[in-house]
Amino acid sequence: MSAPSAADPSERFEVRTTADSHFAWLRTRLALERTMMAWARTAVSLIGFGFAIVQFMERLDDMPGAVPARFPNAARFLGLTLIASGVLALAVSVWEYHWMRGYLRSGGFVAIAPAATDRMETPLYAVSGVLLFVGIFTFFAVLMRLI
Repeated sequence: MSAPSAADPSERFEVRTTADSHFAWLRTRLALERTMMAWARTAVSLIGFGFAIVQFMERLDDMPGAVPARFPNAARFLGLTLIASGVLALAVSVWEYHWMRGYLRSGGFVAIAPAATDRMETPLYAVSGVLLFVGIFTFFAVLMRLI
């Protein structure tokens, strides 16, 4: 057996065409889906928590007996940072998910991956797109109130 080429990392191991290899591939693919969903939940939490901080601090000034904030824009900056972190985390995770899906369908995995006609689609791209839109909209809505 010849040494694997450095240009093609998918040939660094042998993929057996057996049922257990196929099911291992499926488990890996489903783990990728779970990881993407966990990143989506994290992004939603960051975006929501950032927005909640901004809203809470705006309402705090209207409460009777509340002491004025020493740094009135600090909560907005923190909220914007959390919202931007959520959007960035989601964008990076979508890129990583897309890259891994391509990797699992290339090289030696072609033999054990489902056929191209057996589409294994999930709504993750659509949900991620909506969440990215919501996050970007929220970011600019909070930013425009700051200016």
